[in-house]
Amino acid sequence: MKKLCLRIAVALVSFAGLGITAKAQAVDQVVVTIPFEFVVTGKTLPAGTYRVNRVSDDRWAGLIFSSFENRASAIVHPIEVESTSDDKAHVSFETAGGEHFLSKIETANNVFTIPVSRAAILLASEKSHTNGSSGSSVGTD
Repeated sequence: MKKLCLRIAVALVSFAGLGITAKAQAVDQVVVTIPFEFVVTGKTLPAGTYRVNRVSDDRWAGLIFSSFENRASAIVHPIEVESTSDDKAHVSFETAGGEHFLSKIETANNVFTIPVSRAAILLASEKSHTNGSSGSSVGTD
């Protein structure tokens, strides 16, 4: 009888721990639909719906940008992280030569600035004979 009570207590504590972990991981979770092909950390991803999650509780550890529908993903390491209390989650892009480069991910709690290769932007600009770059952003679902 004591063993049964001990097993039940251990099971309840384990389930409670799993609930806390799931809640902590959902802190910076964002789902966003991007209507165009885009570049993130040097990788071109197709248009689609993407989920953004933190790699760990450490907000500097990185973000996983993934789409189940396209089977595409990338791990993003921010160069800057700022706290925010804005409920408007969205992603921002730098645009050059018709290409979109992911530059910022804003969640309800943090703003993650993503490194964008200036060489890649210059190359994209040269390909389309357009000088300069501009910005755009996409909101969440």
